[in-house]
Amino acid sequence: MTEKTPASVWSNPVHFTAFGFGSGAAPVAPGTFGTLAAVPLWLFLAPLSTDAYLLTLIVAFIIGVWLCHQTSADIGVHDHGGIVWDEFVGLWIALFAVPVHWFWVLLGFALFRLFDIWKPWPIGWVDQRVSGGMGIMLDDVIAGIYALVIIQCLLYFFY
Repeated sequence: MTEKTPASVWSNPVHFTAFGFGSGAAPVAPGTFGTLAAVPLWLFLAPLSTDAYLLTLIVAFIIGVWLCHQTSADIGVHDHGGIVWDEFVGLWIALFAVPVHWFWVLLGFALFRLFDIWKPWPIGWVDQRVSGGMGIMLDDVIAGIYALVIIQCLLYFFY
């Protein structure tokens, strides 16, 4: 069951951003909706140089740790389902250096969601043992890395 969306999401810019600009307020599957909302922003990131893209990921991660921690603390729910900034960053990691083509975006989306939901080791371990904003962000970062590795292998061998 999805937690109720706090009213502060619509009035507090920190909460609004942590909730993926409102995408995490979806009544069902907020993580999937948050990941979907990250795709249009990725279209602006994709043309960046490798260095600029990596710098953007690092900054988005650091800001995300703070956003997710602050929002969780404010609403009193650790890793509320609607907090989806971690999904944004995880997807952007999965789609690093991927051609801008619907197939690769769809594959990155599907693989990232698979790993984020399935939580194979160490994702599940991190999810259970690392607290605060770092814990909220880190499991999605690892899920993004898993998806990235698979996509990059496929690109290397078949593209």
